[in-house]
Amino acid sequence: MVRSIIAVIVGYVAMFILVSATFMGAFLLMGTDWSFKPNSFEASNAWNIMALVASLVIAVIAGFICAAIARGGKAPIALAIVVFVLGILFAVPTLFANKENANRVRSGNISQMEAMQNATQPPWVPFSFPILGAIGVLVGAKLRRRS
Repeated sequence: MVRSIIAVIVGYVAMFILVSATFMGAFLLMGTDWSFKPNSFEASNAWNIMALVASLVIAVIAGFICAAIARGGKAPIALAIVVFVLGILFAVPTLFANKENANRVRSGNISQMEAMQNATQPPWVPFSFPILGAIGVLVGAKLRRRS
C-alpha cells in the first residue's frame, strides 16, 4: 500500500517537473513569435500541438515511472484518476482567464512570466490535457508491464 502511494506521488511529481521543464524550454527555444499568434496573447496552433503531444509523452513517462515503483497493483489507475481530476480542476479557471485576456494586445518579445500570466488558448485545449494525461499514464503503465 505504501509503495503504491509513493508511486502515485513520485509519478505526479515527475510529471509536474517534466511539464515545467518542457514548457519553459520550448518557450525559450521557440520564442514569443512562435508561441503566440501575431500581436496577441493567444497561443499559436504550433504551440497548442506541441503542448498536446508533449503532455501525452510526459504522461506516458509518468505512468511508466509509477508502474515501475508500484510493481503491480492499481497505482497507475490511481495516478490516472489524480491527473484527470486535478487537470479538470485546473482547466476550469482558464475559462475565466481567457475572457479577461482575450482582447489584450501583445507587442514584441515578452518574458516567460508575462507569457504565463496572459496566455490564452481555445477552451478545448486545457480540457484535453486531463484526458490525454490519464490515457498517457495508463499507456505508460501498460508499457512497463510488458517489459
